[in-house]
Amino acid sequence: MKQLVMATRNPGKLREFRTLLRPLGAEILSLSNLSIDADFEETGHSCAENARLKAVSYSELTSLPVLADDSGLEVEALGGRPGIHSARYAGPGATDADRIRKLLGELESSAGGRDAKFVCSLALAQNGVLLLETGGECRGVIAMEPQGTNGFGYDPVFYFPKIGKTYAELSEAEKNLHSHRARAVASLLNQIGNCYSGS
Repeated sequence: MKQLVMATRNPGKLREFRTLLRPLGAEILSLSNLSIDADFEETGHSCAENARLKAVSYSELTSLPVLADDSGLEVEALGGRPGIHSARYAGPGATDADRIRKLLGELESSAGGRDAKFVCSLALAQNGVLLLETGGECRGVIAMEPQGTNGFGYDPVFYFPKIGKTYAELSEAEKNLHSHRARAVASLLNQIGNCYSGS
């Protein structure tokens, strides 16, 4: 595999995946690199379903293998929300800061604790055929207020007890050792040699 397309336009996510996928020795391209501007509605009921949908759909627009991910933050006290709606949690056009404010506001009025987990599902497809699926998760706690300036999304409020920092306080190297994406990619790398049949 000389080239692989990541089904994302998010620069922060693309940067993480380029680092995590380095062992493949492949050039990691984005949808923007291929001038693919199509979007597919994420109609799945889980991160796994959405990753599968994106991988298969985008792989029909290029001959290259396509890797798609769908990630979400699941907060126990909120019944697993925002979950698959993490990116759209605060409505269209909302910023990361808007989503964090909404999350912290809902937690203030809830009677539950602050246990949470990040989940990541990955799907690899080529020419409209699903080749493999895998995933990973990382458990933590929602902080009382944002801390740190690294990362993106909910990273400033996802506190990782094992290290004693939020995701946004971790260096890129630390995050790539422990994150839900790191665990999902590790599983992918273990499987990809056995299932990939492209040229």
